Amino acid sequence: MFHTRGVIHMRKTILATATLALACALTPAAAGAAAPGPRLGSCATGQLCLWHKAAFTGARQVHELADTDIESCVPLPRGASAASLANRTGRPVTAYQSAECAETGEFRTYPTGSWTPETAYQVRAFKIWER
Repeated sequence: MFHTRGVIHMRKTILATATLALACALTPAAAGAAAPGPRLGSCATGQLCLWHKAAFTGARQVHELADTDIESCVPLPRGASAASLANRTGRPVTAYQSAECAETGEFRTYPTGSWTPETAYQVRAFKIWER
């Protein structure tokens, strides 16, 4: 009989400890301890913003619809590339690894409203699509 009470007491202790650990993990203080995501860079409505480095850092290039031919390949300046981007153009944008928008290299289309802190490859050109 003594043995049964000890086992029951031990199970209650384990359950209470597990419940307390779960409650602590779900509190706002614990959530605040997590590492914050990258801070969004500055990019206004109607713009495509490209940063040389990841996490919206480094030199920034800004392109607007008024200055860009729709559905045309726009290479970045010679030797320039981008590692993060924000698409606020209101249209889809395809970013290319190739400076000629060749589909033999990597490419990906980003919907409007996309904030990408780190692209999977160095972006060297882009196309803004009609829709």
